[in-house]
Amino acid sequence: MPRPRALFPLTALAVCAPLVLAGPAAADRERRAWAHVEIIAHRGASAHAPENTLAAFRLAGRMGADLIELDVRQTRDGHLVVVHDRTLARTTDVERRFPRLKPWRVSDLTLKQIKSLDAGSWFGRRYRGERVPTLAETLRVVKAARLKALVELKNPEEYPGVTRRFVSQVKDDSYWTSYERLTVQSFSWRYVRAVNDALPAVRGTVLGRPDSFELLGVRWYAEAVHPAKGTVTAEYVRDAHQRWLDIYAYTVNDEETMLRLLRYGVDGITTDRPDLLRELRQES
Repeated sequence: MPRPRALFPLTALAVCAPLVLAGPAAADRERRAWAHVEIIAHRGASAHAPENTLAAFRLAGRMGADLIELDVRQTRDGHLVVVHDRTLARTTDVERRFPRLKPWRVSDLTLKQIKSLDAGSWFGRRYRGERVPTLAETLRVVKAARLKALVELKNPEEYPGVTRRFVSQVKDDSYWTSYERLTVQSFSWRYVRAVNDALPAVRGTVLGRPDSFELLGVRWYAEAVHPAKGTVTAEYVRDAHQRWLDIYAYTVNDEETMLRLLRYGVDGITTDRPDLLRELRQES
């Protein structure tokens, strides 16, 4: 069961206060609340470096991110790698390297084959030779930066044993099993619950927008919900908070939407531009 939230969390103050208030007290209240909103770097600093690479994760840390969001899939030989798409075509040179393996699904290639790919040149020449990282490599980099990780299990139903392998990789590392440093999320909510059952110390987040009734069930195995930015309203934020759930929003890259969500009282914002959100959070 998730740890109970405070009855009146700071983030809720921005929601409960009328938005028409513009006095010093209201502004100060907003600043205090916004300081606690977590900056979640979407696939790393992916507006500035090739997504889901060690370069993007390191850059996100330097830009002030609090959490590094990353995507996990499983190779043909059962290794966990950090890739968003089902196929490697968009973000690597797999078409040139292995033309006969079309459609180049992650699950069709071995770790050795995937590790031979260039995962950086598509983004820019300076990133030529960047590789697809394994989950273990990524977690080492995030840990070294003393950051938190938000791991999305992508289409876990397509990868037999992926939950067991994930749990096996993190269960003996006290950095990841204490102080809420590791969160698992998925659109397939039952896999979030499976991780929670196996490793209660890892936080759970459900992707999507559970309705009011669904939130009652979600709160027993997850600590947060993570809907798309366009579906988040002030009322929904209140609804989630009343059920002891944090609320994040994805993927936000413009200042206007960031400000709107901050005023709604969200607990975290997922962005390709952690530098922009950090600047906005500091100046507000």
